[in-house]
Amino acid sequence: MLNFGLVVNPVAGLGGAAGFKGSDAVDASEALARGGQPRGEKRCMRLLDALGATLDDVSWTTWGGPMGERCLRESGGKSGAMHVSVIGTPTDPTSAKDTVAAAKALHDGGVDLLIFVGGDGTARDVHDAVGDRLPALGVPAGVKMHSGVFATTPETAAEVLRRLVTGGLVRVSHADVRDVDEQALRRGRVDARFYGELTVPEVGGFLQHTKEGGRENEALAVQEIVAEIVERLEGCTRAVALGPGGTVAAVKSALSIPATLLGVDVWRPEADPLLDVDAPTLESLGDELGTLILSFTRRQGFLLGRGNQQISPVVLRGLARKNIWVIGTRSKLLTLHGRPLLVDTDDPTLDREFSGLTEIIAGYDDRLAYRVGTSA
Repeated sequence: MLNFGLVVNPVAGLGGAAGFKGSDAVDASEALARGGQPRGEKRCMRLLDALGATLDDVSWTTWGGPMGERCLRESGGKSGAMHVSVIGTPTDPTSAKDTVAAAKALHDGGVDLLIFVGGDGTARDVHDAVGDRLPALGVPAGVKMHSGVFATTPETAAEVLRRLVTGGLVRVSHADVRDVDEQALRRGRVDARFYGELTVPEVGGFLQHTKEGGRENEALAVQEIVAEIVERLEGCTRAVALGPGGTVAAVKSALSIPATLLGVDVWRPEADPLLDVDAPTLESLGDELGTLILSFTRRQGFLLGRGNQQISPVVLRGLARKNIWVIGTRSKLLTLHGRPLLVDTDDPTLDREFSGLTEIIAGYDDRLAYRVGTSA
């Protein structure tokens, strides 16, 4: 089950109707007197209402009171089975420091995706807290919306989340976090600044450059995957293990390795490759092994534990998750009919650690987010 983190900026949008050009450092009582209304919780409820029964298909981790808990409790899930964990409490009144603290705690708590409701200022706070280390999706509720990290509406955000849960095609990309100087804006001058990027999921059907007649040209998509991997490995100084399968075999060929189609091979930048290796050989590489490249079985969806048992729990625990690259085309993913990728390493604890969202390289500069579950 996926674990979504939720952070709401309850005062987002307060300065809009009041004509303050934003809500940063706005006096709440003055804004309310001039017709301003906070939008954060209302927009959050629109998101949750649009999710409907999907609410019960994920676990929710959030911050207390108006920063997420209240919305989730009021929504309650459609079957009463919604699982909500509250891991912190905001100050009263809330501030940007609460958003930063909440986002950091949700990241450290291992959520698969951070959903934040607010405006550009909230996006800045989330960026300060997690950078691009955690996929994040903004639900627009602010006055200024210059950043590219927001869905167009709460309902379109719900569609992205629903696709993640049901195994639809969801692309991940880097999007700008931007904000304007509100004081300058109130004087009539737009001074927008770039603050960084967040990793953002978006509805990701077939891209034009890998599409023919509304369907993916899978051979072309594999070529683009190979180009992406070869570019990533430029300047690599550590060994790379490559699993079995046809998609990975295309990468091996590009690296001038006589590929073992159903085996695991090791590319070394300054030495001969190791071919058709066993688990002890992989384990003996230790810190020399820097990256693992895998694909998954067509239709079954096994990522680990079927045909690649050479990649043992010892090897997997020795690698950072960001250095385990999963490759596969959209066409191959669609053979799963929305089912998750599966892991079965004979180590149930490790299997659970691998569950959640993983990034799949599906082309050149083209990444998808997809669920991983345990074989159990």
